[in-house]
Amino acid sequence: MEITRRTALAAGAAAAVAPLSRARAQANTIRIGVLTDMAGTYRDNTGPTSVAATREAVAEFGASHGFTVEVIEADHQNKPDVGSNLARQWYDQGVDLILDVPTSSVGLAVNQIAREKNKAYINVGSATADLTGPQCSPNTIHWAYDTYMLAKSTGGAMVRAGGDSWFFITADYAFGHALERDTSAFVRAAGGRVLGQVRTPFPGTTDFSSFLLQAAAARPKVIGLANAGGDTANCVKQAAEFGVTRRGIKLAALLLFLNDIHGIGLQTAQGLICTETFFWNMNDKTRAWTQRIIRRTPNNYPNMIHAGCYSAALHFLKTVAAMGVPAAKASGVELVNRMKAMPPEDDLFGRTEIRPDGRRLLPSYLLAVKSPQESSGPWDYYKLVQTTPANEAFRPLAEGNCPLVRS
Repeated sequence: MEITRRTALAAGAAAAVAPLSRARAQANTIRIGVLTDMAGTYRDNTGPTSVAATREAVAEFGASHGFTVEVIEADHQNKPDVGSNLARQWYDQGVDLILDVPTSSVGLAVNQIAREKNKAYINVGSATADLTGPQCSPNTIHWAYDTYMLAKSTGGAMVRAGGDSWFFITADYAFGHALERDTSAFVRAAGGRVLGQVRTPFPGTTDFSSFLLQAAAARPKVIGLANAGGDTANCVKQAAEFGVTRRGIKLAALLLFLNDIHGIGLQTAQGLICTETFFWNMNDKTRAWTQRIIRRTPNNYPNMIHAGCYSAALHFLKTVAAMGVPAAKASGVELVNRMKAMPPEDDLFGRTEIRPDGRRLLPSYLLAVKSPQESSGPWDYYKLVQTTPANEAFRPLAEGNCPLVRS
């Protein structure tokens, strides 16, 4: 059985989550908390569709396993203090898994709370590769993608196509810094140059015109957009509006989602390349699953974060069923160790593995955005350019400096 409850925040500050009633605090109830962006720049890329995907996993898992499942949700407002306060309250009140958590600064904060409370945390939405590097934790799994994978796939493709001089427009927080860092390393390793960077305030920036003109003045071959969501969409639109791309400069949208393309429109977005580990039109199974999700969120198609929330929740529940509820509740470390030992398998990603550092390994797909003429209809925006195998897509285990990995 799935029980859902919405949690809310008081304006401008984290409100206490309403205590879970003792009637519900039963030993055979497993609780999943989806901590996400319900109203900000990452809403469409995470938010309500992440919650819908988690609920779909619970519904498909079914009610015949001897325990019930409760899904709760909250908006962390892209603020680390709000996210960490909610995480601490949830764990203290019996939440067994926190899921999603876009915005890397929030993701890193929740990572510390999960370790402190010895609870399980599957990060799907945050991109920073530090979650499986210096900040790796025995309580955390990083599920769908990260900055290293994006830099290698999208950044590497741009360099191979002749983009050997770069200027970065970077969201000024942990995610943007990590994406700029990882992409710069690939650019330099290939013999290219980084001409400079400009940091943009996050959240709240909507006018990127001055940053784009500053980048264009450096005359790079590529402007790297080390941002995401509405920030990326605004950069792409404003680059076209101010003629930046007509100067022969290419845009590298280092984290671009299907949902961003929908907002930008194919006329402007056509030709951009991006990387995801899932796209809805991959095969019959992904198309069938997508139809189930859009019944829940009809105005928003799923991306790799939404697919990741579904996949992660399903694997978590399978692990709980295998361990038994008392053992699963007793220790987040032991629960995560069991999740690592059981190869995840589902219709969206197939059979995969989780490394000792918490990195789930998946193929990455380099995708090109179709022209309006190539698209067969709404949300048909991608064509596959290249696949990087799972064992090559992410940073090598020995190079991450994860304290859990012994050399």
